[in-house]
Amino acid sequence: MTLGPTSPPAPRTRTARTGPRPTRVWRQSLLLRVTVTTLVLSLIVVGLLGLLLLSRITTGLLESAERTAITEASAGLSDAQRLSSAADTGGSTASPSSIVDTIVASLATRAGSPPQYDVLLLADDAELSGAPERGTNLVSDESVPPTLRDAVTTSGRQSWTYTEIRYLDGRAVPGIVVGAPLSISSVAAYELYYLFPLTEQSSTLDLVRSAVVGTGILLVLLLGAIAVIVTRQVVAPVRSAARTAEQFSEGHLSERMQVRGEDDLARLATSFNEMATSLEDQIHRLENLSAVQQRFVSDVSHELRTPLTTIRMAADVLFESRDAFDQPTARAAELLQTQLDRFENLLADLLEISRYDAGAAILDLETVDLDDLVARAVEGVRPLADRRATRISVETQSTPLPVECDPRRIERVLRNLLDNAVEHGEGEPIDITLGGDDDAVAVTVRDHGVGLADDQIQHVFDRFWRADPARARQTGGTGLGLAIALEDTRLHAGMLDAWGRPGQGACFRLTLPRRADVLLDASPLPLPDDGENHDAPVDAVVLEDAR
Repeated sequence: MTLGPTSPPAPRTRTARTGPRPTRVWRQSLLLRVTVTTLVLSLIVVGLLGLLLLSRITTGLLESAERTAITEASAGLSDAQRLSSAADTGGSTASPSSIVDTIVASLATRAGSPPQYDVLLLADDAELSGAPERGTNLVSDESVPPTLRDAVTTSGRQSWTYTEIRYLDGRAVPGIVVGAPLSISSVAAYELYYLFPLTEQSSTLDLVRSAVVGTGILLVLLLGAIAVIVTRQVVAPVRSAARTAEQFSEGHLSERMQVRGEDDLARLATSFNEMATSLEDQIHRLENLSAVQQRFVSDVSHELRTPLTTIRMAADVLFESRDAFDQPTARAAELLQTQLDRFENLLADLLEISRYDAGAAILDLETVDLDDLVARAVEGVRPLADRRATRISVETQSTPLPVECDPRRIERVLRNLLDNAVEHGEGEPIDITLGGDDDAVAVTVRDHGVGLADDQIQHVFDRFWRADPARARQTGGTGLGLAIALEDTRLHAGMLDAWGRPGQGACFRLTLPRRADVLLDASPLPLPDDGENHDAPVDAVVLEDAR
């Protein structure tokens, strides 16, 4: 099967695996990060301010209620003491119960309607003295904590505390209890307790708390909306720049950003457009220069074939008659023959490169066994390896490795890789490994010579590039072998990878799809130090996804 003229497809970009979708969205969305951060910080600030406000309001309400309770209880205690003194000095024959009822009733009248507080008149030792005890509004004597009663009886002064006021009907409300000793000499020693419910203060705090929470939520939502609006004003031009840059990178050189206003973002858009215009001009100049260079190489290569053919014919005559010449002339004929061979190889490589540049390369596909291609390539480089005393070993799997390819081009790729390994292998062994899976087959060529540094790996497939420019070309290389190998691999939608370490050698991996309609995303064979990750070797630089 023959494929017509085609231009090499653009390399397929490798992308690293990303994390879970929420994490990926969080990393990729500036708007989301700014909005969420604003909401969280606003929630923290509003929460702290709300707690501070509630604390201040609560403290203020309780302090006001406390002052009111103490003042009212002090006044009530004075009235009760006056009524008790009047009962003692008036010679009254009223019973103790009547005296106690009179005092409690008088104090209850002061509470108003509805009553603002309740009153409890408790005897110090009611069980022993049999003194009557009274209270208002069904208030229970359990409302007075024992600790407060002990404080009142021990200190003999007014004391108060916060507690829960309980009623005989089962009700219970928070409140303040203020107590003080009261002596009714004609009856017994008493303790007078004022119980002030804090129901109004609780209702006020509930209302304030609801208002603070509602206002806080509304404020946080408004701040979030403001953050979204403000961030969108900043993010929208950035996203527009990103989209324009993506379009620009895909070859749409006329794409530009819209400029609105005269602010910093407008100046950014203007600068971006100016940069894009400059890049477009430079790209067009480089494209024109590249076209001129390609046309020059193609024209020169074709024009040199005719004179080279004539020179070759004359050189062959001289080389075949060298035995009739003296020693210097015979040596000159041999050197002429050798250099003509190199010149013909260089010319052939230049013509092949010009076909790729012109998009005129064709594939003659057929199904072959990769083992056979490797064997032919090894035999082709065997004389050079023998001269360099280099041992070549081949390791393959037991099953055949059929692949649909252009045998001539793939054999040339393998031969170029082997030539490169022998030239830079310093006479050390060269290891060839073959492998395959359901979708692809692969070959690695590993030498143990001078190796490659990371910065050299980036240029190893460049045309006419050599790792050491001062190195003698002992094997007669043209500097185009690896560049042609990469172009041949591209035509097959394969991958050509390189690995190297200074002093540890280099390794090249050729990966080909078993069928022409398969797209590769991994290789069956790892590169050195690659472990199990065939997609992105840790210690290897993947130079090209040849698509």
